[in-house]
Amino acid sequence: MSVETTYIQSLTLHQHMKPLPNIGAPATRALEAAGYLSLDSLTNTTEARLLEMHGVGPKAIRIIKEAFKKEGLSFRDK
Repeated sequence: MSVETTYIQSLTLHQHMKPLPNIGAPATRALEAAGYLSLDSLTNTTEARLLEMHGVGPKAIRIIKEAFKKEGLSFRDK
């Protein structure tokens, strides 16, 4: 597979990913540092795990849940 093909596939994948909601800079930095770069990626973790992260609090979780509801997504169960 060529580099160009791989790049195009990567762009296509990222176009379908939903961005993180506006949860504030500290929470966004914490999520991005942990590798959560999109709303979709948060479906692979639990609410409790995110609350353990420095910078992610109840307000950020509430906003994420609202965004999940709009997109038909949810946190992993456990």
